[in-house]
Amino acid sequence: MMSWHSGRIHWRAVRMQGTMPRSLPKLQTERRRKKRLKTTVISTCCVLLTLAVLALGLYYVIRFINSKFYFCAGSLEFVDVEAVCDGKDDCADGRDELTCVSNLRTNSAYPVRLVSERLILQVSDEDHKWSSVCAENWNTRHTRAACQQMGYTQSPRSMQVPVASLPSDLRAAFIALNAEPQGASANIQSSLTARDECSSGSVISLSCSDCGEVVLEDRVIGGTETVAELWPWQASVQRYSQHVCGGALISTRWVISAAHCFAGRTQDLGAWRVVLGQTVMTWYGGIPLETIVIHGHYDPVRHDYDISMLRLAWDVTPGASIHPVCLPPYQLSIKEGEELVVTGWGALRENGVLSRVLEKATVPFIGWSKCSNSSIYGSAITPRMLCAGYLKGGVDSCQGDSGGPLVLLGPRWQLVGVVSWGTGCARRGKPGVYTNISQSLDWIYTVMEH
Repeated sequence: MMSWHSGRIHWRAVRMQGTMPRSLPKLQTERRRKKRLKTTVISTCCVLLTLAVLALGLYYVIRFINSKFYFCAGSLEFVDVEAVCDGKDDCADGRDELTCVSNLRTNSAYPVRLVSERLILQVSDEDHKWSSVCAENWNTRHTRAACQQMGYTQSPRSMQVPVASLPSDLRAAFIALNAEPQGASANIQSSLTARDECSSGSVISLSCSDCGEVVLEDRVIGGTETVAELWPWQASVQRYSQHVCGGALISTRWVISAAHCFAGRTQDLGAWRVVLGQTVMTWYGGIPLETIVIHGHYDPVRHDYDISMLRLAWDVTPGASIHPVCLPPYQLSIKEGEELVVTGWGALRENGVLSRVLEKATVPFIGWSKCSNSSIYGSAITPRMLCAGYLKGGVDSCQGDSGGPLVLLGPRWQLVGVVSWGTGCARRGKPGVYTNISQSLDWIYTVMEH
């Protein structure tokens, strides 16, 4: 018994001795591998974190330098940013005066327009007499040409409207194509001739874009948070990646904003970007600007003609969160108290900080005669302005909303105003004042044509 027991113990000892030399190195190797992997992961994370910190630091350094100095690529020197676009060549090659904010004055009526909510196409002659365009000989090519002349090229289409259904002022005079014109014309009016009546019995109604599409939906002070998909024309106009003003996309290439957004700030186009399609404020994805045009009659003291147009460096592709709003037709009538919507990232209270999320507020239209009453704004209100808001206060646009859109829902969303000025924000008896888009249509079309 004892011998058997001793033999069993001896067998177990031999078994252990036989297995341990093989398993111990394997366990140690696995531990070393895991340690090396852990060290590698930690080292990689440290390197990536260091690179991220360096990149972020470099970004802010470059942004700071760009905000203070302009680099003359030709002469490899820096000049003070305040010297850019001052009318003097500070760079040896004059590059600092080549890409600057410009202005444009025009007192003449643009020769092509769309009138009333039915968007009737009218053309004026040399005597500035307006005539509705008859439907005879009209085809898709003419539709595209007329829309292109007005700055719209997205999904142009036309329809025929019976003359008998028009109000008297739209059937006072007619103009029509004689026959299929030869070659391409520089403008649509050169292909038309006056008529006493339309032989087709119809005139042309034009829709030059799929702008302002209605999205079904059930701060701006007193407003509520919203999303870019509901207001896809909303733009953030930024200087050195900082939000300065709002804006409204009106075509695949043009944004409307306020003139005062650029007053007292650098006039160098390179400092400016436009961000589209965002709900939460961000500098990411900003589009450079090819042109900034301020209305030539802009008065910084009275805020009159407070409008600007920004041409993007490239065409944007319309989608769910980026889509143009419609310009209003001529002779658009807005009724007292009619609901308008203003959107933006402006301050949620007077002298407060900007909102991080896009806000919207519904404000009623206030007629010109009421807003220009001495108890409200008096003679400070010009025909180029309109008012919207509650006289009791509480809901209004504010700092940071400037340049942003005020829109009206008709068959489609139409841009009727640009956030301009006001006494404080949401004060009793002091509603928001907006640039009246309908009074600037001739200027807008002229800028887009150039």
